[in-house]
Amino acid sequence: MAMRLKLFAGLRPFSRGGVLRDAMAGLTLASMNIPQVLGYTRIAGTPAVTGLYTVLLPLVMFAIFGSSRHLVVAADSATAAIFSSGLSGMAPQASEKYMALVCMVALLTAAMLLLARIFKLGFLADFLSRTVLVGFLTGVGFQIGIAMLGEMFGMPVHAHNTVDQLQQLIDGLQQVNLPTLGISLLVVSCILGFHHFLPRLPVPLLAVLTGIGASYAYDFAGQGIAVIGPVPGGLPTLAFPAVSWDELLKLVPIAISCFVIIIAQSAATSRVFGVLHHERVDEDADILGLSAANAAAAFSGAFVVNGSPTQTAMADLAGARSQVAQLAFAGIVLLVLLFFTEPLQYLPRSVLAGIVFTIAVGLVDIPSLRGIRRESPGEFILAMVTAAVVALVGLEQGILLAVALSLLRHVRHSYRPHTMVLVPDNSNRWLPMAAKPGLQTKPGLIVYRFGADLFYANDNRFADEVRALIEHAPNPVRWFVVDAGAMTDIDYSAARCVRDLCDELTRREIKLVFGRVNSYLRADMNRHGIISATGEALIFSTMHEAIAVTSDGVNRFQEDEKLKPDNPIIDPT
Repeated sequence: MAMRLKLFAGLRPFSRGGVLRDAMAGLTLASMNIPQVLGYTRIAGTPAVTGLYTVLLPLVMFAIFGSSRHLVVAADSATAAIFSSGLSGMAPQASEKYMALVCMVALLTAAMLLLARIFKLGFLADFLSRTVLVGFLTGVGFQIGIAMLGEMFGMPVHAHNTVDQLQQLIDGLQQVNLPTLGISLLVVSCILGFHHFLPRLPVPLLAVLTGIGASYAYDFAGQGIAVIGPVPGGLPTLAFPAVSWDELLKLVPIAISCFVIIIAQSAATSRVFGVLHHERVDEDADILGLSAANAAAAFSGAFVVNGSPTQTAMADLAGARSQVAQLAFAGIVLLVLLFFTEPLQYLPRSVLAGIVFTIAVGLVDIPSLRGIRRESPGEFILAMVTAAVVALVGLEQGILLAVALSLLRHVRHSYRPHTMVLVPDNSNRWLPMAAKPGLQTKPGLIVYRFGADLFYANDNRFADEVRALIEHAPNPVRWFVVDAGAMTDIDYSAARCVRDLCDELTRREIKLVFGRVNSYLRADMNRHGIISATGEALIFSTMHEAIAVTSDGVNRFQEDEKLKPDNPIIDPT
């Protein structure tokens, strides 16, 4: 399938004032986000410098190939947690082998995103509902927050499972390093406190600079406070990640999990900010940009990058209105890599752990969870189940569960749709009521609505409810009208079920009528032989026509019924 490339769509149109504004926004964005991408390396299990690599070439590649003017593509906590969890048993973190595996995950993810762009699979983002995405990110927040407690307490924690990590923390409380814990608490309280009162103040950057200065002046490393150590400077080395065939196969499920999160999270983020600024977003172009960004990450020694909701929000808050801001961000990172990596070796690990802990806290979206619980308790349970699986079992299992629950929720609505019967009220008006045996529209007539497409999973439900309504009607039924307005098609299995129902009702001298049949449904009904079973004269495009054809038969039935004693007749107009 051919692809039409629209390069630099996130940059155009240019204007001198807009470029200067976005360049200044990029400087602000760099001051807020460089500490965060350094912190994400603690989640990813990679050297600190790789965090800087994620906001160098990947940012440039998305600016070239993507369409969103606002989406910031960089290191992300969810994807970092996914691949670090999956790779934990394959190689020691931060080792050369581990980095090769990390880069190959990014390359596989890039390949999947490229296929998604070629086959225009951007719609896949719609299959991960907001409910389970909120639950997934909540679980990620808990998992990351607990994983950071070891470094915040200055304790060695080697377990990878959340439950085991908690157990090690509890067992080793007597080993807490109080100076390290004090630094961590100070960082966390300052970031959370100032975020509430002065959200634009780059507190993480101030924490990093202060931590570096204090560590250098007071020799934190010599006093038992862990620091990140030497950080190599200069540009990243471009190389192909070399892994074995067996290792490659083991990485595919991890890359699929990253792919799903990137598709869902990036699409949702770009949509939100596109709507906010009244701009059209080309999701397929953004997928290509994300593919190029991840390929750049793979070849430059970085890890999987994603469209980050938090960093995009920061960019918007800083005044960014195009990808010029992200290019300015990349320019600042380039200067840091060339001239300012040496001071980073003094940065206390507890400072980075504290920064990441605040990120984890931000992933737990309490307002959204409250809203879900208030509006849909059932969906709240789904969100909590997803969060629990992610936090306690694993991220890959959590993302698979999230997709499965999203699809299951959709199938459940189709399997058990709302069904209604038109019944007369005291004023003889026909009003819809939930379908249950014993209801009828008028003597001899039932008008019934089935609120979903007919397919193999719900066809028996449809037929059984029709039979139950007929069997328990107060008067013998002669006409059964189906409002097919919610049906767009019908599959083979459902068609056979409807034909059998037609034959059964014909033997019982009951006419089955379909109203509001659109052209697509009519074609399906014709192909599957339903029209020949019911008769062309009983298939209508409007409900007025469908009900009108029943009038003479119902009226004749009512006249016959009036001859019977003690038989009350409702005569709706």
